[in-house]
Amino acid sequence: PEGETHVEKYDALIEQLVARRVLATPHIARAFRKVRREDFLPEDVAEWAGEDHPLPIGHGQTNSQPYTVAFMFELLQPGADQAVLDVGCGSGWTTALLAGIVGSGGRVVGTERIGELAQGARERIQGLGIENASIIHTPAVLGYPEQAPYDRILVSAAAQEVPSQLVDQLAVDGILVIPVRHSIFKIEKTSQGTRSEEHTGFSFVPLVD
Repeated sequence: PEGETHVEKYDALIEQLVARRVLATPHIARAFRKVRREDFLPEDVAEWAGEDHPLPIGHGQTNSQPYTVAFMFELLQPGADQAVLDVGCGSGWTTALLAGIVGSGGRVVGTERIGELAQGARERIQGLGIENASIIHTPAVLGYPEQAPYDRILVSAAAQEVPSQLVDQLAVDGILVIPVRHSIFKIEKTSQGTRSEEHTGFSFVPLVD
């Protein structure tokens, strides 16, 4: 509606995603309502936080479309007390969403290869008083093996194939959600190996140059 603030637009967008069952899990939807996208956007695009499309955050990177983030979170099914790795965390929005979901008994490690983005995400996370998440600048390594294994791994940039390094960092019974070319894959790791399901028709910035 005319005159709607960007805060109201974001709230309306989340309720639309809930109504469409894109956000179908109550504790995931709760995190989206609480952790506000505008807090993780550059000032010049924050007013567009309620728009359902990617927004530029500098360095050729984007803050992903909320529909896509919600879709990936529903595949990932993060829960309380889990250890989660957020690869390509960008401005830190997904890291903060995950931190809200895993709660004080869980931990989230966000990794970002671009130093300025990592620093900005770190400042936003700290500024919001989020204590169970850390942002690590990882220009040369995929993921963060030092704190593996992780119960859940979310990747927000497209790989050419599923990286074995990330599967290695996943705990048994863990789930990895990753864009590969123009699809989103959900990879489940079992004691026997992995099984995957593919969801087509998405677009992401590339995982590595």
